Amino acid sequence: MDPVGEPVLSPGAATLRGCPWPVARRTAWAAARPLPVERVPLAVAAGRTLAEPLAALTDLPAFDTSAMDGWAVAGPGPWRLSGRVLAGQDCAPLADGAAVVIATGAQLPSGATGVLRRERGRVAELPDGTAQLRGEVGPGQDVRPRGQECRRGEELLPAGLPVTPAVLGLAAASGHDLLAVRRRPTVELLVLGDELLTAGLPAPGRVRDALGPLLPPWLAAAGAELLGSRHVRDDFGLLRDAVRHSPADLVLTTGGTAAGPVDFLHAALEATGGHLLVDGVAVRPGHPMLLGALPGGRHLVGLPGNPLAAVAGTVTLALPLLYALSGRTAAVSTGPLAAALPGHPTDTRLHPVRHTPSGLAPLPHDGPAMLRGLARAEALAVVPPGGLAAGEHAEVLPLP
Repeated sequence: MDPVGEPVLSPGAATLRGCPWPVARRTAWAAARPLPVERVPLAVAAGRTLAEPLAALTDLPAFDTSAMDGWAVAGPGPWRLSGRVLAGQDCAPLADGAAVVIATGAQLPSGATGVLRRERGRVAELPDGTAQLRGEVGPGQDVRPRGQECRRGEELLPAGLPVTPAVLGLAAASGHDLLAVRRRPTVELLVLGDELLTAGLPAPGRVRDALGPLLPPWLAAAGAELLGSRHVRDDFGLLRDAVRHSPADLVLTTGGTAAGPVDFLHAALEATGGHLLVDGVAVRPGHPMLLGALPGGRHLVGLPGNPLAAVAGTVTLALPLLYALSGRTAAVSTGPLAAALPGHPTDTRLHPVRHTPSGLAPLPHDGPAMLRGLARAEALAVVPPGGLAAGEHAEVLPLP
């Protein structure tokens, strides 16, 4: 079963050929088990995935805290004013009718009933040389009480969430030095094709490699560790050996997924002892993508060579597989369309869109070999067969 309870292809079952896009994606989710758990310092946990719920090790705040610069007061005014309390300092109890200068974030003195903001208080010197504070303050005013955000032992976040900067901040504030996270899934990127250039202008019969620069940052954003990215010539033996000897959890290839004269990926997968799980998906662009299982629990995802088609393969097969390895939970987002998106009669379409006040706006330049629309896009809209009308909701796949 996949993360939402749908049936998927089980290991060892027949290959899914030209399968519907939702089935292919669910199959990728179910193809791998989460990687082992590691406990790592906060400084190196960003981008990992929580392997256990994050629980508070302390009340937050851990003590009653001033929410403003001003005066901590005890009882009704006017108050006798003396001393001050800064953040990080201990404080003596306040007697009824007394006040003390207090800074934002400082611990509230025992006996204090509220905080009078600096801009709302008036201080006058009395004939005996003491200072008197006047103003209006209600009980508990501008005080963050102990445990306002959470109590010790309370679950703050569930397992399966990516560790973002905000998660790191919450973990630190709640007392954690280490986080239980999944090991990063490792990826090796093999860019296939004799026609590819890595620098300069395209030449007769030669094109620039767009996927070599595009995919590594995206994989890193998905929580993967890139072991390497290299070009492999159109040679069966070289491709077979590159796949066979890769130590990565996921071998990700670009090009060579169809049935052309130098498309060797199917044969290389078989020669390495692997087998196909998905061979072609009913999606535009990106139909000739594939997912294979390799010996030793590794996997291979073959992306089409055309750039936008490769992006479609990434969100359909590669990212769900990486999320499954990371133990991430499935998240579905939808949004209304600002304009109609025509559909293919039988296949799913993935179309670049931007968020606007009117909804998701489709972008032009969405051909399989184009990247201009994608470069302006914030997401890909999932368009089911038959299309969607303006105002209808589409599933949205965010882009990094």
